[in-house]
Amino acid sequence: MVEAGRKYVFDFDSTLTRVEALDVLAEMTLQGNPKREEIVKEIQKITNLGIDGDISFTESLERRIRLLNANKADLQNLVAELRQKISRSIAANKEFFHEYSEDIYVISCGFKEFIDPIVEEYNIPSDRVYANTFRFDEEGNIIGFDETNVLAAHNGKIECLKRLDLDGEVQVIGDGYSDYVMREAGIAHKFFAYTENVHREKAASNADHVAPNLDEFLFVNDLPRNLSYPKNRIKILLLENVHPAAFQNLSEEGFSVELVKHSLSEDELIERLKGVHVLGIRSKTQVTKKVLDAANKLMVIGAFCIGTTQIDLEYSRKKGVVVFNAPYSNTRSVVELAVGHIIMLMRNIFTRSSEIHNGEWNKTASNSREVRGKNLGIVGYGNIGKQMSVLAEAIGMRVYYYDVADQLALGNAVKCNSLEDLLSVSDVVTLHVDDNKANKNFIGEREINQMKDGAMLINLSRGFVVDIDALAAALKSGKLGGAAVDVFPVEPAGNGAFETPLQGLPNVILTPHIGGSTEEAQRDIAEFVPNKIMDYMNSGSTVDSVNFPNIRLPKQNKSHRFLHIHKNVPGIMAKINEVLAKYGLNITGQYLSTDPEVGYVITDLDREYDKEVVKELKNVENTIKFRVLY
Repeated sequence: MVEAGRKYVFDFDSTLTRVEALDVLAEMTLQGNPKREEIVKEIQKITNLGIDGDISFTESLERRIRLLNANKADLQNLVAELRQKISRSIAANKEFFHEYSEDIYVISCGFKEFIDPIVEEYNIPSDRVYANTFRFDEEGNIIGFDETNVLAAHNGKIECLKRLDLDGEVQVIGDGYSDYVMREAGIAHKFFAYTENVHREKAASNADHVAPNLDEFLFVNDLPRNLSYPKNRIKILLLENVHPAAFQNLSEEGFSVELVKHSLSEDELIERLKGVHVLGIRSKTQVTKKVLDAANKLMVIGAFCIGTTQIDLEYSRKKGVVVFNAPYSNTRSVVELAVGHIIMLMRNIFTRSSEIHNGEWNKTASNSREVRGKNLGIVGYGNIGKQMSVLAEAIGMRVYYYDVADQLALGNAVKCNSLEDLLSVSDVVTLHVDDNKANKNFIGEREINQMKDGAMLINLSRGFVVDIDALAAALKSGKLGGAAVDVFPVEPAGNGAFETPLQGLPNVILTPHIGGSTEEAQRDIAEFVPNKIMDYMNSGSTVDSVNFPNIRLPKQNKSHRFLHIHKNVPGIMAKINEVLAKYGLNITGQYLSTDPEVGYVITDLDREYDKEVVKELKNVENTIKFRVLY
């Protein structure tokens, strides 16, 4: 025992379970009743009034039972349903209830008929469960409750706990004001407002501590728990209006998540990152060396996009900060937009559309051509370029591609040995290069002059890849027949005014960096990146990290996991293993991956060990970051 004599008093409804049992019973017994929804809402309303102390509990109980229309036979089905609705963190920490069962009590204004069978599975015997009991008629219908039971009376929990006269420190864990009153009356020493299932402001505002889950309660009391560190204490900051699904996915996992719709300046970001463990951004927020130096708790950065030039990846690695991006999630969206641009430009659609908008009818085939049989030049034959190749062939185009890396052709695509070869043969050139800084002005005046007269240029890659002034000049002179540009050398931090030399030019499609901005792509990114973040935070896996040694880890099996990030210098693994050997640890698995600068070693071991080993591992010379997972 951590502290002799400490007793733990749990509520049942909305604490041990995710629901109010009588509400569930009502939904079951009122099946087929045309007024079912109305009655259930009324029962829920009465339940909350009683929990918050706005009406006496006796009145709350009487009114609800009158509305139930339940029978003793229904209780078996109710118990089965409640077994499926145990609070998530309660179920995860079953071991605590078994180990400390002699110190755990349940005091509930619910009913023993359904509480006893549920808590029995958590090693809490019936004689430590204090609750009401139903009254039944000869046919087994529930007609009332035992009115002599102290818990049937207003503030009955106070009187019940008084009669128990428990020794030592008494801690009450519950969701309602009716649980807090035991602390208010002075017969409990602490009240934990349990908010995993419902947040009742009246209870939370009066609590000694708010516990979003049982992990938090166990952590505060230094009790055995399923998780080494409560997830609600891990703070995540999401910027730039990432898809709401990301917020939902991370919040449902138990993390504390803050969502900001815009990007932040360097100074703003430094201020907001205080105490933050995970940062999520898109393309505009700059994560600099100065930011990383100030973010002393930062462990992970999630880029909800493809590019990562906005993040100092090398310095992130040196600081032990793992970076993930979404290299595949929006590729289809980009490719579809590029295909649309090709067709719109070749048919000169925007010119005709503008004429109609201006009240002019100009039916003509001039400068309007099919894409079938035309040559498409793809610069950059990676994930997007290859998808582009497949779709372009499907609509009858002949595909040529150029890439600095050796890439295998798909379908009938023809590889060009030089950029000049590709430019000279293509009717349309589409750019899909990466964010390497060496690609600045990759397409400039010289490259444009190598293109066919009247050719089209599409850029959905990076704004700095094309010399915009050179492109504008080529369009004005007629060298190029059209262009579609989605990215620009300098883009505003938020929506508002914007200027570019390309504005007002005929057969030029301009879009505000929306190549990957479809609902489907953003939702996919909001699934992919949070999953990578959660894998790292929950298990230590770095698969698909863009700046860190990649390790795919097996699932932990009743073990503790030491995660040690260190500078990759000679002898450090020997020092780590020397510490592990010193304490005689039983190692069940060890995994190591390195790059020239950083090493990442994960050690799984039996749960029983001297906690001093943690201090020594943290103090091993050249350690960057260390944490324990279980």
